[in-house]
Amino acid sequence: MSIQQSDVAYTAVATAENGRDGRVATSDGRLDVVVNPPKELGGSGAGTNPEQLFAAGYSACFQGALGVVAKNENADISGSTITAEVGIGKNDDGFGLIVKISAVIPNVDAATAKDLLEKAHQVCPYSKATRGNITVELAV
Repeated sequence: MSIQQSDVAYTAVATAENGRDGRVATSDGRLDVVVNPPKELGGSGAGTNPEQLFAAGYSACFQGALGVVAKNENADISGSTITAEVGIGKNDDGFGLIVKISAVIPNVDAATAKDLLEKAHQVCPYSKATRGNITVELAV
């Protein structure tokens, strides 16, 4: 379900120069990084890359969604971590992404952790945006 423009509470603005081999910066100056293709894609690997930035954003957003779910479920997720692995590779349309979200939730049993992860995947905005577009694997 999409939101209406009038419902937007915050908008991030970033501008890229020279695509995957240049620079990207946010309008508020809080993020200003050199981007380069990784060596695996024929680049220098000297800077960060869009896949790393996507993994960072997705893991942070997913951790937030996990917090919302845990609060509703009265589950203790203190000390938990979310790791997002974002892969890029060739597909029928050129290139595509695949994501693996891994969770470490030390204060709950494996079944509860799996349940919390599945529920977080339903409410995380990144998960909603990618659903049906790319493969997202969940792992505890």
